[in-house]
Amino acid sequence: MRLKLTSAAIPGWFGVALSLLLLAGGHAYAQASDLKLEVQLIWGTNDKQSPDPKHKPVAPEVLNKLKELPLKWASYFEVKRISFTVPKGGMTSVALSEKCKLDVRSLGKSKIEVTHFGKGQEVWKGTQALPKGETLVLGGNAPNATSWLVVLKRVE
Repeated sequence: MRLKLTSAAIPGWFGVALSLLLLAGGHAYAQASDLKLEVQLIWGTNDKQSPDPKHKPVAPEVLNKLKELPLKWASYFEVKRISFTVPKGGMTSVALSEKCKLDVRSLGKSKIEVTHFGKGQEVWKGTQALPKGETLVLGGNAPNATSWLVVLKRVE
């Protein structure tokens, strides 16, 4: 059996095809509005090497960002790095260590709300625009004249 398309049938087929394209495009748009982020837990010190062999020096890009800030430490070591996604209008929790956790909420238009928890207590909460490629750095003192830093970067 052969299917014969008449001029009356073409708009129907066109409508179905257009609907499918719009649905596929809408799905891609919804995913594109999700925020793709990367967070690093960093330890700052004046020591040339970390006592933990698992720690590695931060990437040159991160080091350059940290050197732009009024920080006093000579060396920075990456303790942990996590990539994650925050859905549009949603929130994602990220545990960086037993003591350190972030809640990141998408507020739309590249704006985020970040709540940083240390030792189970809220340490800092703020709202900020975070366009693609930009970073947010949070930090505090640690024992023996060292520091911890949380570097949050928008990847997409």
